[in-house]
Amino acid sequence: MLCKITETTHDFTLTVVRLVLGLVFFMHGAQLTLGWFGGYKFPGTLHMFEQGMGIPAPLAALAILAQFLGGIGLLVGLLSRIAVIGIATDMLVAVFRYHIHVGFFMNWAGLPRGEGYEYHLLVLALCLLIFIKGSGAASIDELLPGKKSEA
Repeated sequence: MLCKITETTHDFTLTVVRLVLGLVFFMHGAQLTLGWFGGYKFPGTLHMFEQGMGIPAPLAALAILAQFLGGIGLLVGLLSRIAVIGIATDMLVAVFRYHIHVGFFMNWAGLPRGEGYEYHLLVLALCLLIFIKGSGAASIDELLPGKKSEA
């Protein structure tokens, strides 16, 4: 089972995709868990998810950790398929619970209040690519046992 999860190719295009997505989600996750970049740290973020967004604490904790740990996993290329499942789940919940009513586009004018889901679709496409193809070159997954092939 581990071999199938870590299977990948020596593809540097996947590496770029994985690193960029990992950096974005590590930064968001660091805001939520560590309070970096103007965030509220884990307890404050958990409270905001519960009180402000009505998300139960266990689900809020999973969402926060999916972004932080998923970002780290993608950066180092460890269990990237599992990382993108968590990130994709976060994005799907965000789209259907908070963004779909605003429409497709980012909301520069501010009306209706909120942001569209175009960013989320890009993230979902990148997650799908990594889920199908794996971590790519320069990843821990590439070093683990499993069927490997050239890009």
